[in-house]
Amino acid sequence: MNSRKKYKNLIIGGIFALTCALLVLLPSSCRKDLILSNEALQFSTDTVLFDTVFTTVGSTTQRFKIYNPSSRPVVISSIILKGGENSKFRFNLDGVSGTNFKDIRIPGRDSLFAFVEVTLDPNDQSNPLIVEDELLFLTNGKEQTVTFAAWGQDAYFYYNDVFPEGTLPNDKPHVIYGFAAVDSAQTLIIQAGTNIHLHNNSLIFVYKGALEIEGTEENKVVIQGDRLEPFYADVKGQYYGVYFQEALPSRINHAIIKNGTAGVHVFSEDPSNISYTLEITNTEIFNHASYGVFNYAGGKIYGENLLVHNVNLYAFFQLEGGEFTFKQSHFLGYGTDGNQPAVAIRNYFTRSDGLTYVGDIPQGNFYNSVIYGSGNNQVVFDTTLFGGAAQIDCLFKNNVIKQDEPYTSSFFEDNIWNIDPQFISITEQNFKYPTSSILIDNGNPSPVYTNTIDIRGIVRNPNSPDIGAYEINE
Repeated sequence: MNSRKKYKNLIIGGIFALTCALLVLLPSSCRKDLILSNEALQFSTDTVLFDTVFTTVGSTTQRFKIYNPSSRPVVISSIILKGGENSKFRFNLDGVSGTNFKDIRIPGRDSLFAFVEVTLDPNDQSNPLIVEDELLFLTNGKEQTVTFAAWGQDAYFYYNDVFPEGTLPNDKPHVIYGFAAVDSAQTLIIQAGTNIHLHNNSLIFVYKGALEIEGTEENKVVIQGDRLEPFYADVKGQYYGVYFQEALPSRINHAIIKNGTAGVHVFSEDPSNISYTLEITNTEIFNHASYGVFNYAGGKIYGENLLVHNVNLYAFFQLEGGEFTFKQSHFLGYGTDGNQPAVAIRNYFTRSDGLTYVGDIPQGNFYNSVIYGSGNNQVVFDTTLFGGAAQIDCLFKNNVIKQDEPYTSSFFEDNIWNIDPQFISITEQNFKYPTSSILIDNGNPSPVYTNTIDIRGIVRNPNSPDIGAYEINE
Protein backbone atom coordinates (compact mmCIF):
# COMPACT_ATOMS: atom_id res chain seq x y z
CA MET A 1 0.00 0.00 0.00
CA ASN A 2 1.50 3.34 -0.96
CA SER A 3 1.84 6.23 1.51
CA ARG A 4 -1.13 8.20 0.19
CA LYS A 5 -3.51 5.25 0.57
CA LYS A 6 -2.06 4.27 3.97
CA TYR A 7 -2.59 7.67 5.56
CA LYS A 8 -5.85 8.33 3.79
CA ASN A 9 -7.24 5.12 5.32
CA LEU A 10 -5.94 6.02 8.78
CA ILE A 11 -7.46 9.48 8.65
CA ILE A 12 -10.76 8.30 7.26
CA GLY A 13 -10.91 5.62 9.94
CA GLY A 14 -9.95 7.94 12.78
CA ILE A 15 -11.62 11.23 12.01
CA PHE A 16 -14.11 11.27 9.19
CA ALA A 17 -17.39 9.32 8.97
CA LEU A 18 -18.13 7.19 5.93
CA THR A 19 -21.38 7.59 4.05
CA CYS A 20 -23.14 5.01 1.92
CA ALA A 21 -25.27 5.68 -1.17
CA LEU A 22 -28.33 3.45 -1.74
CA LEU A 23 -28.93 2.37 -5.29
CA VAL A 24 -32.61 2.22 -6.19
CA LEU A 25 -33.56 -0.14 -9.00
CA LEU A 26 -36.66 -0.16 -11.14
CA PRO A 27 -38.68 -3.41 -11.38
CA SER A 28 -37.50 -5.79 -14.06
CA SER A 29 -39.25 -5.99 -17.41
CA CYS A 30 -39.17 -8.11 -20.52
CA ARG A 31 -38.24 -4.91 -22.47
CA LYS A 32 -35.21 -3.90 -20.33
CA ASP A 33 -33.55 -2.05 -23.19
CA LEU A 34 -36.41 0.49 -23.20
CA ILE A 35 -36.41 1.09 -19.44
CA LEU A 36 -33.95 3.71 -18.25
CA SER A 37 -31.91 3.20 -15.14
CA ASN A 38 -32.31 5.50 -12.16
CA GLU A 39 -29.06 4.43 -10.53
CA ALA A 40 -26.51 7.10 -9.65
CA LEU A 41 -23.55 7.66 -11.93
CA GLN A 42 -20.10 6.57 -10.94
CA PHE A 43 -16.85 8.42 -11.64
CA SER A 44 -13.23 7.34 -11.86
CA THR A 45 -12.43 10.16 -9.42
CA ASP A 46 -14.34 12.74 -7.41
CA THR A 47 -11.53 15.31 -7.74
CA VAL A 48 -9.58 16.15 -10.88
CA LEU A 49 -6.39 17.68 -9.52
CA PHE A 50 -3.74 19.49 -11.54
CA ASP A 51 -0.85 18.95 -9.14
CA THR A 52 2.00 20.10 -11.38
CA VAL A 53 3.60 23.29 -10.08
CA PHE A 54 3.90 25.43 -13.19
CA THR A 55 6.71 27.91 -13.61
CA THR A 56 5.25 29.74 -16.62
CA VAL A 57 1.85 30.30 -18.18
CA GLY A 58 0.78 26.88 -19.34
CA SER A 59 -1.99 24.41 -20.02
CA THR A 60 -2.29 20.75 -19.18
CA THR A 61 -4.99 18.14 -19.69
CA GLN A 62 -6.48 15.59 -17.29
CA ARG A 63 -9.21 13.06 -17.97
CA PHE A 64 -11.73 11.05 -16.03
CA LYS A 65 -14.50 8.57 -16.85
CA ILE A 66 -18.23 8.77 -16.25
CA TYR A 67 -19.69 5.30 -15.67
CA ASN A 68 -23.20 3.92 -15.99
CA PRO A 69 -23.06 0.92 -13.58
CA SER A 70 -26.53 -0.33 -14.60
CA SER A 71 -27.37 -2.83 -17.30
CA ARG A 72 -29.97 -0.34 -18.52
CA PRO A 73 -29.18 2.94 -20.30
CA VAL A 74 -29.16 6.18 -18.34
CA VAL A 75 -29.88 9.74 -19.46
CA ILE A 76 -28.00 12.59 -17.80
CA SER A 77 -30.40 15.54 -17.84
CA SER A 78 -27.62 18.13 -17.66
CA ILE A 79 -23.89 18.56 -17.11
CA ILE A 80 -22.95 22.10 -16.11
CA LEU A 81 -19.56 23.67 -15.45
CA LYS A 82 -20.50 25.96 -12.57
CA GLY A 83 -17.99 28.66 -13.46
CA GLY A 84 -19.37 28.88 -16.96
CA GLU A 85 -17.47 30.91 -19.54
CA ASN A 86 -15.51 32.65 -16.75
CA SER A 87 -14.07 29.40 -15.43
CA LYS A 88 -10.30 28.84 -15.50
CA PHE A 89 -11.12 25.28 -16.60
CA ARG A 90 -12.25 23.99 -19.99
CA PHE A 91 -14.35 20.86 -20.31
CA ASN A 92 -14.63 18.43 -23.21
CA LEU A 93 -17.11 15.53 -23.33
CA ASP A 94 -16.18 12.83 -25.84
CA GLY A 95 -14.65 15.40 -28.16
CA VAL A 96 -17.22 18.16 -27.74
CA SER A 97 -16.26 21.30 -25.79
CA GLY A 98 -18.72 23.31 -23.76
CA THR A 99 -19.94 24.43 -20.36
CA ASN A 100 -23.49 23.07 -20.51
CA PHE A 101 -24.62 19.71 -21.92
CA LYS A 102 -28.13 18.25 -21.93
CA ASP A 103 -29.73 14.82 -22.32
CA ILE A 104 -26.54 12.79 -22.54
CA ARG A 105 -27.32 9.08 -22.95
CA ILE A 106 -24.93 6.35 -21.73
CA PRO A 107 -25.76 2.74 -22.68
CA GLY A 108 -25.84 0.07 -19.99
CA ARG A 109 -22.44 -0.88 -18.52
CA ASP A 110 -20.83 1.80 -20.66
CA SER A 111 -18.92 5.02 -19.99
CA LEU A 112 -17.89 8.38 -21.39
CA PHE A 113 -14.47 10.04 -21.36
CA ALA A 114 -14.31 13.60 -20.06
CA PHE A 115 -11.28 15.87 -20.58
CA VAL A 116 -10.37 18.91 -18.51
CA GLU A 117 -7.81 21.64 -19.22
CA VAL A 118 -6.67 24.60 -17.17
CA THR A 119 -4.59 27.65 -18.01
CA LEU A 120 -2.97 29.51 -15.14
CA ASP A 121 0.00 31.67 -14.38
CA PRO A 122 1.14 30.40 -10.98
CA ASN A 123 3.40 33.43 -10.61
CA ASP A 124 0.34 35.72 -10.63
CA GLN A 125 0.00 36.60 -6.96
CA SER A 126 -3.60 37.72 -7.51
CA ASN A 127 -4.59 34.09 -8.02
CA PRO A 128 -5.90 32.12 -5.03
CA LEU A 129 -3.52 29.46 -3.73
CA ILE A 130 -5.92 26.86 -5.11
CA VAL A 131 -8.28 27.51 -8.03
CA GLU A 132 -11.44 25.37 -8.04
CA ASP A 133 -14.59 24.74 -10.02
CA GLU A 134 -17.21 22.01 -10.05
CA LEU A 135 -18.91 19.99 -12.75
CA LEU A 136 -22.56 19.41 -11.80
CA PHE A 137 -24.43 16.32 -13.04
CA LEU A 138 -28.21 16.08 -12.80
CA THR A 139 -29.46 12.53 -13.34
CA ASN A 140 -32.95 11.32 -12.44
CA GLY A 141 -33.35 14.31 -10.16
CA LYS A 142 -30.10 13.52 -8.30
CA GLU A 143 -27.18 15.95 -8.19
CA GLN A 144 -23.58 14.74 -8.23
CA THR A 145 -20.40 16.76 -8.59
CA VAL A 146 -16.82 16.31 -9.67
CA THR A 147 -14.39 18.93 -8.34
CA PHE A 148 -11.68 20.50 -10.49
CA ALA A 149 -8.69 21.92 -8.60
CA ALA A 150 -5.40 23.45 -9.70
CA TRP A 151 -2.54 25.18 -7.93
CA GLY A 152 -3.03 28.89 -8.43
CA GLN A 153 0.29 30.28 -7.17
CA ASP A 154 3.86 29.11 -6.99
CA ALA A 155 4.11 27.15 -3.73
CA TYR A 156 4.95 23.72 -2.34
CA PHE A 157 1.84 21.55 -2.65
CA TYR A 158 0.81 18.32 -0.94
CA TYR A 159 -2.14 16.18 -1.95
CA ASN A 160 -2.73 13.23 0.41
CA ASP A 161 1.02 12.97 0.65
CA VAL A 162 3.92 12.50 3.07
CA PHE A 163 6.19 15.39 4.00
CA PRO A 164 9.84 14.89 3.08
CA GLU A 165 11.94 14.21 6.15
CA GLY A 166 14.12 17.07 7.37
CA THR A 167 13.51 20.81 7.31
CA LEU A 168 10.85 22.44 5.18
CA PRO A 169 12.07 25.41 3.13
CA ASN A 170 10.43 28.73 3.97
CA ASP A 171 11.01 30.57 0.68
CA LYS A 172 7.38 30.13 -0.45
CA PRO A 173 4.12 28.87 1.08
CA HIS A 174 3.23 25.23 1.69
CA VAL A 175 -0.31 24.30 0.67
CA ILE A 176 -2.05 21.11 1.84
CA TYR A 177 -4.95 19.56 -0.03
CA GLY A 178 -6.37 16.54 1.84
CA PHE A 179 -3.53 15.74 4.22
CA ALA A 180 0.23 15.94 4.57
CA ALA A 181 1.69 13.38 6.96
CA VAL A 182 4.81 13.15 9.09
CA ASP A 183 5.72 9.52 8.54
CA SER A 184 6.33 6.91 11.23
CA ALA A 185 9.74 7.28 12.95
CA GLN A 186 10.49 10.42 10.89
CA THR A 187 11.10 13.98 12.10
CA LEU A 188 9.83 17.08 10.32
CA ILE A 189 11.24 20.50 11.20
CA ILE A 190 9.25 23.60 10.28
CA GLN A 191 11.56 26.57 10.55
CA ALA A 192 10.81 30.17 11.49
CA GLY A 193 8.90 32.19 8.92
CA THR A 194 7.20 29.22 7.27
CA ASN A 195 3.60 29.76 6.11
CA ILE A 196 1.33 26.74 5.83
CA HIS A 197 -2.12 26.91 4.20
CA LEU A 198 -4.67 24.10 4.43
CA HIS A 199 -7.61 23.54 2.10
CA ASN A 200 -11.13 22.71 3.30
CA ASN A 201 -11.14 19.66 5.67
CA SER A 202 -7.37 19.22 5.29
CA LEU A 203 -4.93 18.51 8.10
CA ILE A 204 -1.33 18.05 9.14
CA PHE A 205 -1.16 14.43 10.29
CA VAL A 206 1.68 13.40 12.61
CA TYR A 207 1.57 9.60 12.77
CA LYS A 208 4.18 7.94 15.00
CA GLY A 209 6.65 10.58 13.91
CA ALA A 210 7.86 13.86 15.41
CA LEU A 211 6.98 17.43 14.47
CA GLU A 212 9.25 20.30 15.47
CA ILE A 213 7.86 23.80 14.80
CA GLU A 214 10.68 26.28 15.48
CA GLY A 215 9.29 29.78 15.12
CA THR A 216 10.67 32.88 16.82
CA GLU A 217 9.01 35.95 18.33
CA GLU A 218 10.03 38.00 15.27
CA ASN A 219 9.34 35.29 12.69
CA LYS A 220 6.50 32.98 13.67
CA VAL A 221 5.26 29.88 11.88
CA VAL A 222 1.70 30.56 10.67
CA ILE A 223 -0.84 27.79 10.04
CA GLN A 224 -4.16 28.87 8.49
CA GLY A 225 -6.62 28.22 5.65
CA ASP A 226 -5.85 28.69 1.97
CA ARG A 227 -8.46 31.38 1.31
CA LEU A 228 -6.59 34.67 1.45
CA GLU A 229 -9.42 37.06 0.56
CA PRO A 230 -10.22 39.56 3.35
CA PHE A 231 -13.64 37.95 3.86
CA TYR A 232 -11.94 34.75 5.13
CA ALA A 233 -9.59 36.48 7.55
CA ASP A 234 -11.67 35.42 10.57
CA VAL A 235 -13.82 32.55 9.23
CA LYS A 236 -13.64 29.44 11.42
CA GLY A 237 -13.52 25.85 10.24
CA GLN A 238 -11.54 26.37 7.03
CA TYR A 239 -9.52 23.16 7.63
CA TYR A 240 -9.27 20.50 10.35
CA GLY A 241 -6.05 21.25 12.26
CA VAL A 242 -2.79 19.68 13.42
CA TYR A 243 -3.46 16.07 14.44
CA PHE A 244 -0.98 14.00 16.47
CA GLN A 245 -1.65 10.24 16.56
CA GLU A 246 0.72 8.08 18.61
CA ALA A 247 3.30 10.75 17.89
CA LEU A 248 6.90 10.75 19.04
CA PRO A 249 7.73 13.65 21.40
CA SER A 250 6.96 16.81 19.41
CA ARG A 251 7.26 20.56 19.96
CA ILE A 252 5.56 23.74 18.78
CA ASN A 253 7.22 27.06 19.61
CA HIS A 254 6.22 30.56 18.47
CA ALA A 255 3.38 29.62 16.13
CA ILE A 256 0.02 31.08 15.14
CA ILE A 257 -2.66 28.46 14.46
CA LYS A 258 -5.94 30.02 13.35
CA ASN A 259 -9.24 29.56 11.52
CA GLY A 260 -9.50 25.76 11.71
CA THR A 261 -11.81 23.25 13.39
CA ALA A 262 -9.59 21.87 16.16
CA GLY A 263 -6.33 23.79 16.37
CA VAL A 264 -4.22 21.05 17.99
CA HIS A 265 -5.56 17.50 18.47
CA VAL A 266 -3.51 14.91 20.39
CA PHE A 267 -4.45 11.21 20.50
CA SER A 268 -2.16 8.58 21.96
CA GLU A 269 -2.92 5.14 23.42
CA ASP A 270 0.72 4.03 23.51
CA PRO A 271 1.48 3.15 27.18
CA SER A 272 5.23 3.05 26.47
CA ASN A 273 5.32 6.80 25.82
CA ILE A 274 6.44 8.31 29.12
CA SER A 275 7.43 11.68 27.63
CA TYR A 276 5.11 14.51 26.71
CA THR A 277 3.51 13.84 23.35
CA LEU A 278 3.56 17.57 22.69
CA GLU A 279 5.28 20.57 24.25
CA ILE A 280 3.72 23.80 23.02
CA THR A 281 5.04 27.23 23.98
CA ASN A 282 4.72 30.91 23.04
CA THR A 283 1.84 30.15 20.69
CA GLU A 284 -1.53 31.71 19.86
CA ILE A 285 -4.36 29.33 18.93
CA PHE A 286 -7.61 31.04 18.01
CA ASN A 287 -10.72 31.29 15.88
CA HIS A 288 -11.53 27.57 15.67
CA ALA A 289 -14.93 26.00 15.05
CA SER A 290 -14.67 23.51 17.93
CA TYR A 291 -11.57 23.25 20.16
CA GLY A 292 -8.34 25.12 20.66
CA VAL A 293 -6.37 22.24 22.24
CA PHE A 294 -7.96 18.76 22.32
CA ASN A 295 -6.25 15.98 24.31
CA TYR A 296 -7.79 12.55 23.89
CA ALA A 297 -7.19 9.00 25.13
CA GLY A 298 -3.72 9.10 26.63
CA GLY A 299 -2.08 12.16 25.10
CA LYS A 300 0.38 14.11 27.24
CA ILE A 301 0.63 17.86 26.73
CA TYR A 302 2.85 20.49 28.33
CA GLY A 303 2.21 24.15 27.55
CA GLU A 304 3.41 27.57 28.63
CA ASN A 305 2.83 31.10 27.36
CA LEU A 306 -0.25 30.05 25.41
CA LEU A 307 -3.02 32.36 24.23
CA VAL A 308 -6.05 30.22 23.36
CA HIS A 309 -9.26 32.09 22.59
CA ASN A 310 -12.28 32.65 20.33
CA VAL A 311 -13.30 29.02 19.79
CA ASN A 312 -16.84 27.68 19.51
CA LEU A 313 -16.54 24.96 22.14
CA TYR A 314 -13.61 24.71 24.58
CA ALA A 315 -10.21 26.40 24.62
CA PHE A 316 -8.94 23.17 26.21
CA PHE A 317 -10.77 19.84 26.18
CA GLN A 318 -9.50 16.74 27.98
CA LEU A 319 -11.45 13.65 26.93
CA GLU A 320 -10.98 10.16 28.37
CA GLY A 321 -7.47 9.61 29.79
CA GLY A 322 -4.40 11.78 29.46
CA GLU A 323 -2.05 14.21 31.16
CA PHE A 324 -1.57 17.95 30.90
CA THR A 325 0.33 20.76 32.55
CA PHE A 326 -0.15 24.41 31.57
CA LYS A 327 1.42 27.48 33.12
CA GLN A 328 1.46 31.22 32.45
CA SER A 329 -1.31 30.95 29.84
CA HIS A 330 -4.64 32.45 28.77
CA PHE A 331 -7.49 29.97 28.23
CA LEU A 332 -10.49 32.11 27.35
CA GLY A 333 -14.14 31.27 26.81
CA TYR A 334 -15.13 34.33 24.84
CA GLY A 335 -16.84 33.65 21.54
CA THR A 336 -17.99 30.14 22.46
CA ASP A 337 -21.39 28.77 21.48
CA GLY A 338 -23.90 29.10 24.32
CA ASN A 339 -21.33 30.49 26.76
CA GLN A 340 -19.37 27.23 26.90
CA PRO A 341 -16.55 26.94 29.47
CA ALA A 342 -12.95 27.62 28.55
CA VAL A 343 -11.73 24.36 30.14
CA ALA A 344 -13.67 21.07 30.06
CA ILE A 345 -12.40 17.82 31.60
CA ARG A 346 -14.17 14.52 31.00
CA ASN A 347 -12.49 11.18 31.69
CA TYR A 348 -14.88 8.85 29.86
CA PHE A 349 -16.26 8.52 26.35
CA THR A 350 -18.58 6.14 24.49
CA ARG A 351 -16.80 5.32 21.27
CA SER A 352 -18.24 4.18 17.95
CA ASP A 353 -18.02 0.52 19.07
CA GLY A 354 -20.71 1.27 21.67
CA LEU A 355 -18.37 0.74 24.63
CA THR A 356 -17.71 3.41 27.25
CA TYR A 357 -14.00 3.89 27.95
CA VAL A 358 -12.82 5.40 31.25
CA GLY A 359 -9.31 6.84 31.45
CA ASP A 360 -6.87 8.00 34.10
CA ILE A 361 -5.83 11.61 34.47
CA PRO A 362 -2.78 11.11 36.72
CA GLN A 363 -1.62 14.70 36.19
CA GLY A 364 -3.78 17.65 35.22
CA ASN A 365 -2.34 21.04 36.19
CA PHE A 366 -2.99 24.72 35.56
CA TYR A 367 -0.54 27.18 37.15
CA ASN A 368 -0.43 31.00 37.06
CA SER A 369 -3.01 31.10 34.27
CA VAL A 370 -6.17 33.07 33.55
CA ILE A 371 -9.29 31.01 32.77
CA TYR A 372 -12.02 33.48 31.99
CA GLY A 373 -14.87 34.08 29.57
CA SER A 374 -18.41 35.28 29.01
CA GLY A 375 -20.15 32.34 30.70
CA ASN A 376 -20.52 31.98 34.46
CA ASN A 377 -18.55 28.72 34.77
CA GLN A 378 -15.23 28.52 32.94
CA VAL A 379 -13.96 25.21 34.37
CA VAL A 380 -16.20 22.13 34.27
CA PHE A 381 -15.61 18.51 35.27
CA ASP A 382 -17.61 15.51 34.05
CA THR A 383 -15.75 12.57 35.58
CA THR A 384 -16.31 9.11 36.95
CA LEU A 385 -14.00 7.01 39.09
CA PHE A 386 -15.63 3.82 37.78
CA GLY A 387 -15.80 2.12 41.16
CA GLY A 388 -12.45 3.51 42.24
CA ALA A 389 -10.58 2.02 39.27
CA ALA A 390 -9.88 5.35 37.57
CA GLN A 391 -7.35 7.90 38.82
CA ILE A 392 -7.87 11.66 38.65
CA ASP A 393 -5.27 13.99 40.11
CA CYS A 394 -5.57 17.65 39.13
CA LEU A 395 -4.16 20.86 40.59
CA PHE A 396 -5.30 24.39 39.69
CA LYS A 397 -2.97 26.74 41.57
CA ASN A 398 -2.55 30.54 41.50
CA ASN A 399 -4.95 31.09 38.63
CA VAL A 400 -7.60 33.73 38.01
CA ILE A 401 -10.82 31.84 37.30
CA LYS A 402 -14.40 32.84 36.59
CA GLN A 403 -16.73 30.39 38.32
CA ASP A 404 -20.26 30.93 39.59
CA GLU A 405 -19.59 28.73 42.64
CA PRO A 406 -15.83 28.49 43.29
CA TYR A 407 -14.56 24.94 43.74
CA THR A 408 -13.54 23.92 47.26
CA SER A 409 -11.99 20.54 46.43
CA SER A 410 -8.31 19.68 46.88
CA PHE A 411 -7.86 20.21 43.13
CA PHE A 412 -7.87 23.98 43.71
CA GLU A 413 -5.34 26.00 45.73
CA ASP A 414 -4.70 29.73 46.11
CA ASN A 415 -6.78 30.79 43.12
CA ILE A 416 -8.43 34.18 42.62
CA TRP A 417 -12.11 33.86 41.79
CA ASN A 418 -14.39 36.09 39.75
CA ILE A 419 -12.32 39.26 39.50
CA ASP A 420 -12.37 40.72 36.00
CA PRO A 421 -8.87 40.73 34.41
CA GLN A 422 -9.71 44.03 32.62
CA PHE A 423 -8.54 42.92 29.20
CA ILE A 424 -7.93 45.90 26.93
CA SER A 425 -10.43 44.81 24.26
CA ILE A 426 -12.26 41.49 24.10
CA THR A 427 -13.97 42.37 20.80
CA GLU A 428 -10.63 43.21 19.16
CA GLN A 429 -9.03 40.15 20.80
CA ASN A 430 -6.46 42.22 22.68
CA PHE A 431 -5.94 40.26 25.88
CA LYS A 432 -3.25 42.40 27.45
CA TYR A 433 -4.30 44.31 30.56
CA PRO A 434 -3.60 47.56 32.45
CA THR A 435 -1.48 47.89 35.58
CA SER A 436 -4.69 47.95 37.64
CA SER A 437 -5.55 44.35 36.60
CA ILE A 438 -5.71 41.56 39.16
CA LEU A 439 -3.28 39.65 36.94
CA ILE A 440 -0.45 42.05 37.81
CA ASP A 441 2.17 40.63 40.20
CA ASN A 442 -0.10 37.86 41.54
CA GLY A 443 1.65 34.82 40.06
CA ASN A 444 3.56 32.32 42.16
CA PRO A 445 7.31 32.93 41.55
CA SER A 446 8.28 29.28 42.10
CA PRO A 447 10.00 27.80 39.01
CA VAL A 448 7.47 24.98 39.20
CA TYR A 449 4.65 27.40 38.45
CA THR A 450 6.24 30.11 36.32
CA ASN A 451 8.74 30.68 33.52
CA THR A 452 11.29 33.42 33.09
CA ILE A 453 9.91 35.16 29.96
CA ASP A 454 6.45 35.90 28.58
CA ILE A 455 4.94 35.12 25.16
CA ARG A 456 6.68 38.21 23.70
CA GLY A 457 10.09 37.42 25.17
CA ILE A 458 9.76 40.00 27.98
CA VAL A 459 11.55 38.99 31.19
CA ARG A 460 9.15 38.30 34.04
CA ASN A 461 9.46 39.77 37.51
CA PRO A 462 11.26 36.94 39.39
CA ASN A 463 9.62 37.83 42.70
CA SER A 464 6.04 38.57 41.61
CA PRO A 465 5.30 37.54 38.02
CA ASP A 466 2.01 38.39 36.35
CA ILE A 467 -0.62 35.73 35.86
CA GLY A 468 -1.16 34.63 32.26
CA ALA A 469 0.81 34.74 29.02
CA TYR A 470 1.85 38.41 29.30
CA GLU A 471 4.14 40.29 31.66
CA ILE A 472 3.12 43.95 31.80
CA ASN A 473 6.06 46.15 32.85
CA GLU A 474 4.59 49.58 32.10
